[in-house]
Amino acid sequence: MNETLQFLYRHGYSVVFVWVFAEQLGLPVPSVPLLLAAGALSGSGRMNLLAALVLAISAALLSDSIWFQLGRRKGVKILQFLCRISLEPDSCVRRTEGVFEKHGAKSLLIAKFVPGLNTAAPPLAGVFQMSRTRFLLFDALGAAIWVGAFLGLGYVFANEIERVAGPALRLGGGLLAIVTAAFGGYIAWKFLKRRKFIRELRIARISPEELKRKLDAGENLVIVDLRHSLDFEAAPETIPGAVHMDASELDDHAELLPRDRDVILYCT
Repeated sequence: MNETLQFLYRHGYSVVFVWVFAEQLGLPVPSVPLLLAAGALSGSGRMNLLAALVLAISAALLSDSIWFQLGRRKGVKILQFLCRISLEPDSCVRRTEGVFEKHGAKSLLIAKFVPGLNTAAPPLAGVFQMSRTRFLLFDALGAAIWVGAFLGLGYVFANEIERVAGPALRLGGGLLAIVTAAFGGYIAWKFLKRRKFIRELRIARISPEELKRKLDAGENLVIVDLRHSLDFEAAPETIPGAVHMDASELDDHAELLPRDRDVILYCT
């Protein structure tokens, strides 16, 4: 934190703008430590709190507006691209679509505090064809809440942050190694968990070619289209005879699925 404070003090407000813009664009450069440091510098009179607040909000709005436009032009594909590069691609699309469909523009108010939803919310707003004015209003409020929360914490606890920075600096490379190892371990755990999930899934998976052969042979199958309503609207074509329902409704309607026939489930 001490190095962050010194770096901020030397390079000024441009760092705040560029750093927040890069993170909101999707780069793995967390802004929270920087915002806390900027708040701490403001608390000690070495930075203007209002200027830091305006610059950080502007940076978030600029990057979010880029994602919003991509969402309007590319549709669901841009969200699927984001989820492919996430740590949990199997649930990313459905989770983010579900949250946004339920809460709409209000989800932008808390999106930046929720991993995954942070980057996905702006393009989702574009996919849902939200008006630009409504998007900018709610996104600006959400950015102000997020930036203000961490700048405010840094401002209020300026002395404590600088006091903690001393021991952290003395640990130096050792602390960096610990943090890097912990992050690497987390990534490895998520990767292994995903590989295990895919191996288990392969046991019960049927290929499109196998399904086509079964249908041509006249086998009495039950096919359930579990695509989210947003994906279904974007591509309404479905397998002939398939029943469409949301995955969240599967448990509620389980009694409708026969026990004496094979049930084929498919989604995006």
